[in-house]
Amino acid sequence: MSKNFSIFSSPFSFIATLFGIGKLPVAPGTWGSIFGLLTYLYFTIYFSLSLLAVTVITLFIALFSVWVCEKATFYLSREEKDQKSIVLDEFAGIWIACCPAATILMVQEVIVYSLIAFLFFRLFDIWKPYPINFMDAKLKNGFGIVFDDLLAGLYAAISSSLVFYLFVQ
Repeated sequence: MSKNFSIFSSPFSFIATLFGIGKLPVAPGTWGSIFGLLTYLYFTIYFSLSLLAVTVITLFIALFSVWVCEKATFYLSREEKDQKSIVLDEFAGIWIACCPAATILMVQEVIVYSLIAFLFFRLFDIWKPYPINFMDAKLKNGFGIVFDDLLAGLYAAISSSLVFYLFVQ
């Protein structure tokens, strides 16, 4: 981890670490994902968001994450770009993974789907099957930091949908 990267070095670094969550000593990516999951559940359930609204918010989060991660790592070398303390990408990825839950009407089922999506997202984010591993290794910029997590979120959304509709619902 780079000594040049501090959560207080810029507002972008502070946001990219989700206000310091990324500096937790154990499993910062999991904690960032949990924060994203709780945020997703709060907004979709409390405000009864439609699939369109969730999709627009998720797109905004993804684009915002790319921009923030690019700005937060601008002065770091190529090898230092994907800091473990940057967990905004996990936040964006879990929103992608949970997006299909916006089509479910019952709150209990939304929660069950989202928990399944969380487990699949963490699996794919850690395992990094192809092409996630390729993107993670080749793209060393703000887009690359976020894109591998968006792909993991997409894999998780597909897997969660299959499991949920075949075995849960």
